[in-house]
Amino acid sequence: MSNFKDKVIIVTGASEGIGRAVALALAPLGCQLVISARNQQRLSSLASEITALGLPPLVFAADLAQSPQCQGLIAACITRFGRLDILINNAGMTMWSRFDELSDLSVLSKIMQLNYLAPAYLSHAAIPHLKKTQGQIVAVASITGMTGVPTRSGYAASKHAVIGFFDSLRIELSDDNVAVTVICPDFVVSQTHKRALDAQGKPLGDTPMQESKIMTADQCAQLMLPAIAQRKRLLITSFRGRIGRFFKIIAPGLIDKIARKAISSGR
Repeated sequence: MSNFKDKVIIVTGASEGIGRAVALALAPLGCQLVISARNQQRLSSLASEITALGLPPLVFAADLAQSPQCQGLIAACITRFGRLDILINNAGMTMWSRFDELSDLSVLSKIMQLNYLAPAYLSHAAIPHLKKTQGQIVAVASITGMTGVPTRSGYAASKHAVIGFFDSLRIELSDDNVAVTVICPDFVVSQTHKRALDAQGKPLGDTPMQESKIMTADQCAQLMLPAIAQRKRLLITSFRGRIGRFFKIIAPGLIDKIARKAISSGR
């Protein structure tokens, strides 16, 4: 895809899962990558793989739940490359607990801070530079951001916030020709599920998903790249996600049942 050649692209949450797959898919396309996550060791390993496929990336380890580190990431990108073309907001976390069983309510604020506020902070710092390049903001949300999902209430709330925020931002930036693309994946194989916070605010340690029956991160990345290249406003990666968007209006009870079944079956 020639659309990415010579573009400067930031990918957050790049050390694993969707972020890692997207970075590796972009690496051979001639772009300059900035990869960010909390784990320096995994980022360094990814950087070696990217360099073998294309150009050496800028590695910026950060906890993006902290606003100053969001600003630092954008500043580091501009210092190194002098420009920014695409910001891919992918970093996130999730939970796996009924709300009425949740004993540590800080789970809700932690999820909202990383899933919603971090992309907002990053975008705020990036917008002046994206206006210069008529660039693009990509927000990795979820089909959970379009409906209610049991045991994921705090996660669903954060992804609803992401979709509402970036839909609003798209309108605000339209006169500056800055595109906003929202990606809504279905379940994807990722370490994120193993680190999902339980009722006590502790990582699960093991995934509750049937990973052999859900989309891989590489498959998700291959769907994302054309949507980003075409500057689409929305990508929903599964058929049930696309059809569910419409059935929620005419048969919301049916969508509730589908969501309950998806969680109970882990797929």
